[in-house]
Amino acid sequence: MKWIRIFTRIELVLIYLVILAGSVVRMTGSGMGCPDWPKCFGHLIPPTEREQLEWHPQQDFKKGQIIIVNESLQVARRDFTSGSSYETTNWETYTKHDYALFNPAHTWTEYINRLIGALAGIPMFILVLISLFRIRQNWRWFILSLSGLLLLGFEAWLGKLVVDGNLIPGSITIHMLGALAIIVVLCLLLISTTPTRNGFTTPSNFKWGLVAAVIFTLIQIVLGTQVREQIDIANEESLQRIHWIAQLDWSFYVHRSFSILILLLNFWLWRQQKKLGNLLPQMNSVMLLILAEIVLGILLSYLALPKFAQPAHLLLGAALFGMQFFGLIKVFVESQKTERLL
Repeated sequence: MKWIRIFTRIELVLIYLVILAGSVVRMTGSGMGCPDWPKCFGHLIPPTEREQLEWHPQQDFKKGQIIIVNESLQVARRDFTSGSSYETTNWETYTKHDYALFNPAHTWTEYINRLIGALAGIPMFILVLISLFRIRQNWRWFILSLSGLLLLGFEAWLGKLVVDGNLIPGSITIHMLGALAIIVVLCLLLISTTPTRNGFTTPSNFKWGLVAAVIFTLIQIVLGTQVREQIDIANEESLQRIHWIAQLDWSFYVHRSFSILILLLNFWLWRQQKKLGNLLPQMNSVMLLILAEIVLGILLSYLALPKFAQPAHLLLGAALFGMQFFGLIKVFVESQKTERLL
């Protein structure tokens, strides 16, 4: 169980890094920094200069390598060495989209995001192997680990679709829900391998208050991703940043006002757990995260969406969800153990 807990914690850290990196990609407009997938311009290591994406005579080209010709992406049909002139028979036009711009900062931002995502697959795969060898001890560990690995694969596949479709609408929300599903799986895996207390009686109103808190946070995150997609549209329309807020629909105002309800509910839970003898110490961190989220939300709303606040806002929201869900499962597991003793 020790190694499962260790690799689960490592995986949780990496998943949150993936969320942060993905948010930075979106904030900087780097989503199409690599126009193909899984490689980047047909390279395992992406180019750093536009010259590397241009046709040159007497140059070796590898099959699948991409260059930019007349503002279009051209893919090498085979391995060959170019002659004195550009031969169209050696190339085919990239047809999945027509985005053919190169920005080295965007390219490497997206590439680093992909590297972190690939790195996240390593501890998850190790978890599958460890839990497989211990399947007789607890088959649930293997099911949870395998589910996490499959969800990671789904996220990677979705990333390919997003790139192929030139950042299709709704991709932020689906990607985020996928990441939260992985966090749920990892929290369940961590709880199942962590010794829990018994002898604690938890009032039903407190337990269902925790359920409501998790659901409210999930709704808030989904609303936030919808707002983020609208901001992307405003950015693509070349509107000045100070005018972005004015372009947002009802989801922004619901998202902003809903934070008050979340604060009040979690404050009540925090007070309740104090009365119950500090039953759930994580509530202290939950309250700090909510207050930090509200401060960031105010900065985003009244300071024309400063770039630094956007990734932090999303990361803290995901951290809040993970901490609330972990606390919820912990309370329910400990309550069940107490009921069995009685």
